Amino acid sequence: MAAVLYQFTIIVPVYNEQDNLARVEQELLSYLNVASKKTAVLFVNDGSKDDSQAMIEAICSRNTAFSYISFKENRGLSTAIKAGFDTINTELVGYIDSDLQTTPADFNILLEKIGEYDLVTGVRNNRQDNFIKNISSKIANGIRRAFTNDGMDDSGCPLKVIKTEYAKKIPMFKGLHRFLPAMILLQNGKITQIPIQHFPRVAGKAKYGVWNRLFGPLADCFAYLWMKKKYMNYDVAKRG
Repeated sequence: MAAVLYQFTIIVPVYNEQDNLARVEQELLSYLNVASKKTAVLFVNDGSKDDSQAMIEAICSRNTAFSYISFKENRGLSTAIKAGFDTINTELVGYIDSDLQTTPADFNILLEKIGEYDLVTGVRNNRQDNFIKNISSKIANGIRRAFTNDGMDDSGCPLKVIKTEYAKKIPMFKGLHRFLPAMILLQNGKITQIPIQHFPRVAGKAKYGVWNRLFGPLADCFAYLWMKKKYMNYDVAKRG
């Protein structure tokens, strides 16, 4: 993938999503035809044990805007996203989950605002999840908001656009994907949220239970507070 040709890269983390990948290819190709920025796609295979890797390789072989990296073993969503940030070279980066409960088409809505902000995140309207998932997510978002003061109603929404210079400065830690807006604020960046569409999962299985959505984020909040206390910022005044 010749990154210089592109302005925006969409990271797609994948873990055992063989039943969704044909739809992912179709939806992303449809989006590339209407994207407001010249767009590339980067799959990050998080150690899948099904046929996801073979399908990803086939998709990339027939689409020049698609590329991939593949982990030796499962490392989790936050690691997959961070690896994507470290790999891409476009001015803007976004990510979307491979379950397609959000649509790539809504990237254009987020991209409209990225000029004046450093991160634009979606807020899932009319969420199409079961009762337990909805409630646990609302509680977890409330807890995170209380700890981070980021003002975001849905910080875990899997549809975001970030300026790459900010994304690459985010340190690696478990739970990263739930704290992306807060991590941009630590860099004195500007963030905003925009309502987007949400859809039921039609294939594959959710990878996270109540522990991951509720109790895990609570523990991560304490790690964030430590990081906030220790975080370093600097501005270069001159170069010689």
